[in-house]
Amino acid sequence: MKFRWNLAPPQPLLTGQLAKQLNISPLLAQCLVNRGHSEPAALVGFLEPRLKQLADPFLLPNMAAAVDRLLQARERNEPLVIFGDYDVDGVTSTTILFEVLGRLGWTVNFYLPHRMDEGYGLSQDGVENCLKKFPTTLLLAVDCGSTAVNTIAWLKDRSVDTCVLDHHQVSNPAPEAVALVNPQLSEGRFTELCSAGLAFKLAHALVKRGRETGLPGAADFDLRPLLDLVALGTIADLVPLTGENRILVTAGLERLNTTQRPGLLALKKVAQINGPIGTYEVGFQLAPRLNAAGRLETAEESLHLLLARDEKTAAPIANNLDARNRERQNIEKSIVKEAIGAIKARFNPDTDFIIVEGQLLWHIGVVGIVASRVLQEFYRPTFIIGGDGSEWRGSGRSIAGFDLAAALRECDDLLIRHGGHAMAAGVTIHPDNLDAFRQRLNEIARRLLKPQDLQPPLRLDAEVSLNEISLETLAELDRLKPTGMGNSAVQLCARGVMNSRPLQRMGADKQHVKLWVTVGGGVTHECVWWGAGKESLPVGKFDLAFAPQVNEFNGKRAVQLKVLDWRAAE
Repeated sequence: MKFRWNLAPPQPLLTGQLAKQLNISPLLAQCLVNRGHSEPAALVGFLEPRLKQLADPFLLPNMAAAVDRLLQARERNEPLVIFGDYDVDGVTSTTILFEVLGRLGWTVNFYLPHRMDEGYGLSQDGVENCLKKFPTTLLLAVDCGSTAVNTIAWLKDRSVDTCVLDHHQVSNPAPEAVALVNPQLSEGRFTELCSAGLAFKLAHALVKRGRETGLPGAADFDLRPLLDLVALGTIADLVPLTGENRILVTAGLERLNTTQRPGLLALKKVAQINGPIGTYEVGFQLAPRLNAAGRLETAEESLHLLLARDEKTAAPIANNLDARNRERQNIEKSIVKEAIGAIKARFNPDTDFIIVEGQLLWHIGVVGIVASRVLQEFYRPTFIIGGDGSEWRGSGRSIAGFDLAAALRECDDLLIRHGGHAMAAGVTIHPDNLDAFRQRLNEIARRLLKPQDLQPPLRLDAEVSLNEISLETLAELDRLKPTGMGNSAVQLCARGVMNSRPLQRMGADKQHVKLWVTVGGGVTHECVWWGAGKESLPVGKFDLAFAPQVNEFNGKRAVQLKVLDWRAAE
């Protein structure tokens, strides 16, 4: 698939000033400007994130009300139930609060809903089952609840107070919770935080108030050991690694690399992680294993792993999660193959602006991942739907310029339920309405999207010469880490390069390519094009888009360029 190259405009005057003021290279300065940073004072904090930069947790909307109600429950010895969610963000935030509240003297239990039986969020079925298991008068909904108007009203009628700690969009009208702690209500502040970050802020607020009021255990309570869980949840939830998230994830990754938490040590072992842990290792090795249980059944195994006190308890849980992840991968691969085959058989790139594909018995626990895979293949907003009976459920993933949540509102008459945001959403639909749903969404997409919107963009930070890329350059660019959503990894381009040696196919199916590029016989860099497949290979002079990285092999470190795309030189 060819990309639409978006090269950030050079700003030599601004980047030159920043480079001089901050004693950094013009290339790093350009990358910072591309990410919206141009004030020297703020850049110092960005380049050197510290926990002391975190804002007062009581600046979050309704945080004081939540703390007051929780402290009241402790004084009364009132039992409390944390109602979480089944993804990594929900599991880590539930773990954080279960640990903190338990250690500070609350009587606390937790409940995680079953994806298949109880559905998403603070559902009526989930809450009824929760109360049967743990009768309570105070429920703390974490990573859910911001749209649960009816469920929270039902709880209120039964004299159960609800505090909500969540980062998802809030319904209008909002649910009548005792406290709705949600950054969506804060007029732009803290909106990067996911629920793991909010759980840390609530823990901070409880400890801070506890120190002021003499709460036993608060004076010497250390919040820093919780940061490994905060980093896990934040990276896994694909929220922007900016603002407070940059601070929390930077400190959290340091903690994750030295963690003594038995569950995480066992998880690292089954994931075969022997080196440093960064955002890649969390996102692609640790998080999928924690997610696997909740995708297929219940996420309680993942929570028990994080709470495990010793290796003997943690090891079998980690092994089971690893097995479940392999099961999830097999299910996912099967559905991806079916879906892509069915779509290719009738796909018309000129008229199909959106993809909706559904089949009987497709596993609803993996349809979101499958939608992401299909989107990567066709670069179209995609819904993948499965189930049985009269209610099928599906997940959607989108591209820039197409708001899924807004589009679904125009399809309300075709859907049983729907929710989500611009880039990801969920639907429940009668299978007889699939064709009409596909047609309606395509009509909306043709109205909103231009043909160029359907070619994937490739964001490039700067044009460089090959001799600018060295180990020293890469070490300096590492100051942008942690990279991810909202703070993307550095991507560059070089013009007029040539192959200095014959290209080499690699892999069992020869799907990868290694090449060596140079300009005019100068410095030569090794490049790897993962998943090149049957794409045409570069010849003659060409422009190369790449991500620079360090290759470590046999104790030696060298620059390697990860190929993103190429095009014939002008």
